[in-house]
Amino acid sequence: MKPGEWVAAIGAPFGFDNSVTAGIVSAKGRSLPNESYTPFIQTDVAINPGNSGGPLFNLKGQVVGINSQIYSRSGGFMGISFAIPIDVAMNVAEQLKTPAKSNADNWA
Repeated sequence: MKPGEWVAAIGAPFGFDNSVTAGIVSAKGRSLPNESYTPFIQTDVAINPGNSGGPLFNLKGQVVGINSQIYSRSGGFMGISFAIPIDVAMNVAEQLKTPAKSNADNWA
């Protein structure tokens, strides 16, 4: 995936179920103010309350990200949205499935 490629988001913005919106990848590896750990995918896909957390697809139908948030000065969509890359999301999912070791385990 590279800037300029088409992507689509599916969700339920404002409760309107099964809505699809499309746009292009604007940039990859974007970090947000006060957030330096996630290499976000920047798009111009309209993300509103209800479709964040949903999938971001490429034209092949592959999930490439999880729609996460917008960047806005007004609180509404202004043409900039961000998705968590699917490889990052899958890595987190695997970590959540693995029992965590507590510090107490190290003292036993």
